[in-house]
Order: sequence, then C-alpha cells, then structure tokens
Amino acid sequence: MAKDIDKLTLLGDNRIKHPESPEEAKIETFGNEYAGRDYWIIFDCPEFTSLCPKTEQPDFGTIKIRYIPDEKCIEAKSLKLYLLSYRNTGIFNEESVNRILGDLVESCSPREMEVVGEFNTRGGIKISVEARHSAANRKRANESLMSGA
Repeated sequence: MAKDIDKLTLLGDNRIKHPESPEEAKIETFGNEYAGRDYWIIFDCPEFTSLCPKTEQPDFGTIKIRYIPDEKCIEAKSLKLYLLSYRNTGIFNEESVNRILGDLVESCSPREMEVVGEFNTRGGIKISVEARHSAANRKRANESLMSGA
C-alpha cells in the first residue's frame, strides 16, 4: 500500500468544488514505494482547455506529462482538478505548459519530467510546446555555480 495514502484529501471525495484557478488548485502526492528504481509515469490529458489572455477565446489541446518520480508520485484526481482549473484562465499556450511543469516539479520533485502541450489548430496554426526538467542537470548546474566554474 502506498505511503501517505491517508493524507490524500481529494481522492474519493465527490463533494470537491472545482478550483477556479491554478492558484486555488491543490496537487496532492503520495509516497513512491519504488523510489530505488527509475520508471516512467505517463499522464495523457486530452481535454485541456484554457483561454487566450487577449481575446478570451478558448484554446483546446492535449497535455502529456511523463516523469520519473523520486520520493513522491502525483495523485491523478488532484492532477485532473489542477488541469481543469485552467479552463477559465487567460494564459498563452507556452506559459501554460511551463507553468504546469513548474507547479508539478515543485509538488513532487521528480528525477525527470516532461510536459508537452499539443494545442488544436487555430487561425491555421497548430502549436506544440515542450518543457523539460532534470534534477541531475539542475544539481550539476547548481554545483558549478557554487564552485565558481
């Protein structure tokens, strides 16, 4: 049984109000029982919606999240509610993908994570945005900064 399962507040509660914004949303995690092993967790979220910050026209797309967890895994219902919170948020596609990556990295500190947004064609242009995080690369960069290299 997963560690910290009793701390999950959203899973199994049908009375949860949908968050109005990403700031309101809560990303819950649980302990990774296989932290000694590298393995990918993949979420495919084909119903992502946000708003253009200028025109307030809806943007529809698919968000794909792949990550190698370290000590914590992301709980799927909280992720669903977090992504749903973007539906009334005015945000550019590029910003939404990078913000999702930043919020998820902050919540679970993965070894590696990729977030890809594939947005529906609008005005004759289809946009795809990819953002990546690697704890190993970040650690090496920080060590170089501290050593003065």
